[in-house]
Amino acid sequence: MTIALEPLLATARTWLAQDPDPATRDELEAAIDAAADGSGPEAQELAARFSGRLAFGTAGLRAELGYGPLRMNRVVVTQAAAGLARFLIDTGRQRSVVIGYDGRVKSDVFARDSAEVMRGLGLDVTLLPSALPTPVLAFAVRHLGVGAGVMVTASHNPPRDNGYKVYLGGEDDGSQIVPPVDGSIADSIDAVAAGSITQLVRATDYTVASSSLVDAYVSATAATVPAPALAPEAQPKVVYTAMHGVGWETARAVFEAAGFAVPTTVPEQIEPDGAFPTVSFPNPEEPGAMDLSIARGVAVGADLVIANDPDADRLALAIPSTSDTGEPTFRRLSGNEVGWLLGWRAAARAAAAGVTGTLAASIVSSPALARVAARHGLEYRDTLTGFKWVSRVPGLLFGYEEALGYLVDPQVVRDKDGISAALSLLDLATELAASGSSIAGQLDAFAAEFGAFASGQVATRVDDLSRIGEIMAALRATPPSSLGGVDVLATTDYLDGVEGFPPSDILRYDLTGDARVIVRPSGTEPKVKVYIDTVAASSAEAQSLVDALAAAVRPLVS
Repeated sequence: MTIALEPLLATARTWLAQDPDPATRDELEAAIDAAADGSGPEAQELAARFSGRLAFGTAGLRAELGYGPLRMNRVVVTQAAAGLARFLIDTGRQRSVVIGYDGRVKSDVFARDSAEVMRGLGLDVTLLPSALPTPVLAFAVRHLGVGAGVMVTASHNPPRDNGYKVYLGGEDDGSQIVPPVDGSIADSIDAVAAGSITQLVRATDYTVASSSLVDAYVSATAATVPAPALAPEAQPKVVYTAMHGVGWETARAVFEAAGFAVPTTVPEQIEPDGAFPTVSFPNPEEPGAMDLSIARGVAVGADLVIANDPDADRLALAIPSTSDTGEPTFRRLSGNEVGWLLGWRAAARAAAAGVTGTLAASIVSSPALARVAARHGLEYRDTLTGFKWVSRVPGLLFGYEEALGYLVDPQVVRDKDGISAALSLLDLATELAASGSSIAGQLDAFAAEFGAFASGQVATRVDDLSRIGEIMAALRATPPSSLGGVDVLATTDYLDGVEGFPPSDILRYDLTGDARVIVRPSGTEPKVKVYIDTVAASSAEAQSLVDALAAAVRPLVS
C-alpha cells in the first residue's frame, strides 16, 4: 500500500490534539514518531487506523480499545455522545438521557464523558450510580421516562473491546435503535466529528441516580414470578457465575426478593474485572468459558449451573450429566433449548390466565417456538436477529434468540435480560422439583409434546472482512441443491425482499423433513455464521442430522 505520508501524519496530529486520554495520546505519539520515515510497518498500521471511521449502526459502536477513529476511545465516544444529543434536539425528542456502564476497561470513563458532553448540550442527564447490568439501564429508560438511554458495554466481546449501545424512549418504549434512526444518529455524529471535541461545552451538574432506581428494577423483576413452590432449603441447588461481569449483586438481590435461595458462587469470577483473567473469551457460549462454574457445580453437587455474560443481558444454563468415562459433569443447554422451556412456560401461563398475545424469536432461532405458540392458540412472529427487533413485536408475551438472549416480561424491560431469565429458570426448576421432575425431565416432556428438535452452528472467523462478502456471493452464485444428502426444497434470499423483513444479507435453505439451514454474516464479530435446525422422532436422530448438515456446509463457508 502506497502511503501519502504527510497528509496521514497531519490527520494523526489533528486527532492527537483533541485526545484527552493520556494513554491513547502516548500510544498515538509513539506511532507518529515511528511512522515518520514512512518505510516501516508502523506507517502501514497508522494508515490503517485512520483509513475510515468506526461505523455507528443498530448495534451502536463496538470495537477494540485504542487510538484513532476506528477504535473505541474518548474521542470517538465524545463524538458519539454529542451526535446523539444533537439528534435528540434536532428531532424534537425528549431532551433527557440515562447513561449506564459495566465493568470493562474505560466503561466508567466513557460514561462520564458522555454525561458531561450531553449535559453541556443542555440535556437532562442521569448517570447510573455504579457499574450495573445492561438490563438495569434498559429498565431505567422506561422507568425514568427519558428520551434515550446509553449503555457503555461490549457485552460478551473479547476483553480488549468496548462499546456504546443506544436505546430510545417515547414511542420506541425503551427498545434499542433500528433503521433509519441509526443512520440519522450516525449523520449527527459525523457532523460533530468534522470539528474538534475541544470545542464542545462540558458540564458536570448532571444527576447521579440513587440506589432506589436499582431497587425499583429488583422489585419489578422479582414480581415477574410467583412465590416459590418450595422453601429455600428444599429448592434445587444452584451455582452462579458472573464471568467477571457486573451481574452478581443485582442478581442476588432479585433472587432474594423473589424468595429464592442465594446460589453458590464461583469466587474466581464473581467480582467485576475488565481483564477477564480466567477466560480467554468472556462468552458463556465459547468452549471452556464455563469450565470453572461446571467444576464448582460438580464439587457442591449442584442441580443447576447458571452463568450471566459480563453485562448480564445473556444467560447460560447447564444441568447434571455424565462424562464419557462415567464421571459427573454438566451439560450446557443450547440457547434454543432454554428458549423452548421458557417459551413453553410463558405460553402455558398465558393460556391458563386466558391471555392472548405473541411469542417471537429471531429468524435464526429454532422453529420449535412456533409449534408451542400454535398449540396454545397464540400468535408467533419471526424477526431479524437482535433484540432491537424481537422487543418491538406487538403484543409480545415472550421472545428469545438462540444467542442466549431471553425477554421474559416485556412490561419490565424491552430487551434481553439475563437476570430475569435466570429468575424464571429458578422458578421453573423449583416448580418441577416440587412435582418430582427436573429441567432434564422437562426437556424430555417437550420432545414428547412438540417433537425432538436439535440445533447447531458453524462459524467461520475471517481476518479480512471482504472474505465475508465473497462467501455470501459464492453461495448466491451457486446455491446448493442438497446438503449432507438431504434435498434443498427451497432457497430464500432475504436480499430480494421477504414479506415482513427489510432486505437483509441472509440466505435460508429449507430441506426435506422440516430441516433448515440459514447463513448470514455476524452483526457484531468478523464471522459468517450458519444456523442448522432439525426435528425428528428422537433427539439422537435429530442431532445426527444436525451433524451431517454441519459437515456438509462447513466447506461452503470456509
